[in-house]
Amino acid sequence: MTSPATTETVDHADAVPHASTLQVPGQDDTVPLHHGTTSAIHSGNPSTSHTPAGSRAPSVRNHLPNNQIVYTDLDFTRPPGLNYSLRPRKKAIAIFWTLILLDCVAMPIALYFGLWYGTSLSPNAVFSISTGALGTVSIVEYFLRFYRLWKKGSTCRVIGAQRFYLDWFHWNLSVAWFFVMIELIAGTVPAHPPIRLLAMPVSTMCFAIGTEMLIIDIARFFGMRAPCRISSLPMGAPLRPGIYAYIEDVCAVDGSGGTEFRQRLNLRYQASHMFRQMLHRLTLFWALGAILISAATTAIIFTINHDVAYVLGWTIPFAWAGIWALITTKWVQVSLRHEYASWEEVKCECFHVISTGFQNLTNLLTGKP
Repeated sequence: MTSPATTETVDHADAVPHASTLQVPGQDDTVPLHHGTTSAIHSGNPSTSHTPAGSRAPSVRNHLPNNQIVYTDLDFTRPPGLNYSLRPRKKAIAIFWTLILLDCVAMPIALYFGLWYGTSLSPNAVFSISTGALGTVSIVEYFLRFYRLWKKGSTCRVIGAQRFYLDWFHWNLSVAWFFVMIELIAGTVPAHPPIRLLAMPVSTMCFAIGTEMLIIDIARFFGMRAPCRISSLPMGAPLRPGIYAYIEDVCAVDGSGGTEFRQRLNLRYQASHMFRQMLHRLTLFWALGAILISAATTAIIFTINHDVAYVLGWTIPFAWAGIWALITTKWVQVSLRHEYASWEEVKCECFHVISTGFQNLTNLLTGKP
């Protein structure tokens, strides 16, 4: 197995093909399940637990969808693998974010200075052109991920949801773009557009996402249940850290992890206390960071020269996100190494909690004190 610090892998015993032909997205080297093999079928639904298959595995297996994960390591000798790594995706990630930076940082700044100081166009025309050209890459990616989720036979759809649901990240992206467009349109309508307002879109998006993640995590802390479906988490289920749905959706759709990743992430979350703790801390790290950088950028925008304010308004949030991403990468690597090293202790703690809860439930049902 490759070091958990850089990748999450799964051995041949983790995923089992449907009959002899079940293909798990991204997993070709699976092995058949034979009569008498002890296994656990994990539906991927966050409210569903493992079901032993035993000798009936082949008959159960015949009813599994083509993206179903069958987990066979009932003893949990190691943390359930995510089977996902950023290493083979480094080139695609670099290309994508280069295009995003050119499209959402370099272009609006270049068009502003080029048209404002290099032409005789009116202020309204300058900003109408610069805002009209903004976000081309983001809009294309928006419709590409919509197609991946909506198409018949999608291999990255949310667990247990209909195709029209799409996913949590897509709905959040839609709402964020809606308010950003209102901000940009309102800023370009006047004959003399308010430059400072037009420097605010990225900060606005940071504030919205950070606040939402923080609210979800606070609600989770107080034991509230999901008021609506949050990606694979159905309405009424116990809430999970605010960052959970973003990781699930981005890796499953944009990162091509598919529904398989959604299922594996759910299993890992349920199996490992340390993994849940890491996601809670990452939620606070990103949520508070996003809110603070949004507030700081807004203060800078409205207190300095408007030209400098326009540049910093479009660059500071992206620079912050890059720094946070680097810190997060190292943080996750260290956390996963620690999780693997202390897995026996984590597993014993998990089983103790489960057995205690089961005993309490039994006592409650039987009327024992």
